[in-house]
Amino acid sequence: MKQPAILGGSPLTDHPIRLVRPVLPTLDTMLPDVSDTLATGMVTKGRYLAAFEQAVAEHLGVAHAVAVSSCTTGLALTYKALGLRGSVIVPSFTFMATVSALIWAGATPRFVDVDPRTTNIDPDAVRAALTPDVGAIVAVHNFGNPAAVDALQALAADAGVPLIFDAAHGFGAQYQGRPVGGFGSAESFSLSPTKLLIAGEGGIVATNDAELARKLRVGREYGNDGNYGSEFAGLNARMAEYNAILGRHSLDQLETAAANRNEYADYYRQRLTQLPGIDTQHVDAANRCSYKDFSITVAAEAFGLHRDQLARALAAEQIDTRAYYDPPVHRHAAYAAFAPPADALPHTNWLAAHSLSLPIHSAMDRTTLELVCAAIERIHHAAPAIRQALAD
Repeated sequence: MKQPAILGGSPLTDHPIRLVRPVLPTLDTMLPDVSDTLATGMVTKGRYLAAFEQAVAEHLGVAHAVAVSSCTTGLALTYKALGLRGSVIVPSFTFMATVSALIWAGATPRFVDVDPRTTNIDPDAVRAALTPDVGAIVAVHNFGNPAAVDALQALAADAGVPLIFDAAHGFGAQYQGRPVGGFGSAESFSLSPTKLLIAGEGGIVATNDAELARKLRVGREYGNDGNYGSEFAGLNARMAEYNAILGRHSLDQLETAAANRNEYADYYRQRLTQLPGIDTQHVDAANRCSYKDFSITVAAEAFGLHRDQLARALAAEQIDTRAYYDPPVHRHAAYAAFAPPADALPHTNWLAAHSLSLPIHSAMDRTTLELVCAAIERIHHAAPAIRQALAD
């Protein structure tokens, strides 16, 4: 086994392996639509936006798909349109936007723990946190792994509160054979370049609630009710025609992207779990993960290095990684006032310290996957020397 680069050996690759790389439609496929938009001058609120929304609704099997400027504005408008007040149950092992949108809407986050195997919100923790002042439950399909939809919907129904899904990673994911998107009161998706379905920037809120969809459409226009008044305090959350065109053509590639990422994840899982101390996110056999990210956990005692040491060693091999979500949201300065006691979220804190996302794109070659795995293997075999080098 060759000497790892962090110990003075040559990197396994001469070309950096990036964590993400968007796979986009070709210019030739998009050019007629873009040319038409330029010729007509209709660059916003036009027919391409309507066509994109209709295509997404059909793909997800929902009544309404409302395009917005980002997943974050989609969440914020959903929270606002539902009139959320009081405490809202939410995980802390998530991207900050899940929670920042709650604050903007005037609600108070109540952080609960996640299942360390799935990395998603734990229904038992939700049940324990349900009190009369809870106004809603927010769950996340983390890394594209569908949350425990049935259990969460039952809890929300029993409590008489809305259930909202942050489905930022959700395009390409399926829950028991159905695309995520039609569960709970609404699901908000991201279309940024790190996702499987890409519009450059943008988001989609999917719902089967006609009144909620109407409010979202009003809300993305500042709350303007059409008479230059304001039904409620909304946002400028419109999606431009160019983004809708890119998204519509990207939708044609979505199923291929999801299939490819599942194939790559299977390869990673089969090879890396042979190493002591390496584990992967559990996905229920009835579900499909989008694998927006492929995340491992690193147990230092068995692997020989802790997560951050492995990340440094991979960086020396020119392999990008990302430690999601460290720190978790409840430890961000902006949300310290809402943080529970230090020992209240043990699984969240453990995942934040041990989780590492590896490179995954929608079109990777086998050589790249092999290089990432080979780098981790040789780093493991040289772990004592790497620990000593880093200590020195």
